[in-house]
Amino acid sequence: MRYTQWHTTALCSPTRSCLLTGRNHTRNSMACITEAAVGFPNASGMIPPENGMLSEILGERGWNTYMVGKWHLCPTVEMNLASTRRNWPTGRGFERFYGFLGAETNQWYPDLVYDNHPVDQPKSPAEGYHLTEDLTDKALEFIKDAKTVAPDKPFFLYYAPGAAHAPHHVAKEWADKFQGRFDMGYEAIREQTLARQKEMGIVPAGTGLPPVNPIGTPATRTGPDGKPFPLMDVTRPWDSLSEEKRLFARMAEVYAGFLAHADHHIGRLMDYLEESGQRQNTMVIVVSDNGPAARAARTGR
Repeated sequence: MRYTQWHTTALCSPTRSCLLTGRNHTRNSMACITEAAVGFPNASGMIPPENGMLSEILGERGWNTYMVGKWHLCPTVEMNLASTRRNWPTGRGFERFYGFLGAETNQWYPDLVYDNHPVDQPKSPAEGYHLTEDLTDKALEFIKDAKTVAPDKPFFLYYAPGAAHAPHHVAKEWADKFQGRFDMGYEAIREQTLARQKEMGIVPAGTGLPPVNPIGTPATRTGPDGKPFPLMDVTRPWDSLSEEKRLFARMAEVYAGFLAHADHHIGRLMDYLEESGQRQNTMVIVVSDNGPAARAARTGR
C-alpha cells in the first residue's frame, strides 16, 4: 500500500515525534528541531511522558523494542553523559539502541551511542566502514539475539539511518552508478519527477509546478522589513549556470548513490526476514525525512 497523504512537518524532530506517538508535533512539545528548543510548553524539545511512544506501548505488551540510527528527540543539553537519559531511546521504551542522538553525524566517523554510553566505531573507513552498514549489522544482531532465545516473541524495530540526510557521504562507486543521470539540470528533473508522481497516482493529474523562485526574482525578493531575502533562498536558473553545472550534477549523483546504498542495506534486513521465515508475519512501513541538504541552497540543488 502507498500512503499518499502522509504528512511531514518539513523538520526532522517534529515529524519523528508524530510518527512515534501518533500525536501532533506541538502536542509533543516539538514545535521545532530539538537544537532550537526553548522554554515554551509546545517547544521544549522533550516529548511529555504521558504521550506514549510505540516503543513504550508495545514493550508493555511483551514486544522486544529496538532502535538504530538517528534519534533527534532530546534537547542538545541532554546529549551528554552528565545528563539524564529520560529522553534518550532507552528512556522512552527502547530496550536496545545503537546510533546517534543529534540531527546528523559524519557517516565515516559518527558520534555513536550504544544504549546509554558513547562508543567507538568498530573499524575505520579505510577498512570499509560506513555508518549505514554498521547500523544494519546492529539491527540484525538485536533481532537475532532475542529470536535465538524466544523465537515467537514479536519485535518492533525503528530503523532510522542517516541517509539521505546531510552530510551526504557514500563511497565513490555508489555515486558513479548515477553518472550523467542528472546532467539535464534540476528544473528538468523536477518536471520528470512530477510526471512520474502523476503516473503513479501520488498527486492529482492536474497538479502543476510552482515557479522555481515563487516569491520573485532575486532582485525583487524582499522581506517584511523591505530588505532582500537571503541569497540562500534563491535558486539560480539552470541555463544561467556555466561550470557549476557539473558540480551540481555530481552533488545529485552523490545523493542518489547515498540513497541507493541505504536501499541496499534495507534489502539486507528484508532478506534476513525472508530467509528466517519472518517476512510474511512482519509489517514494514517506510517513510522519508524532509528533503535535501540545506547546505546545497543556491550552490546546488
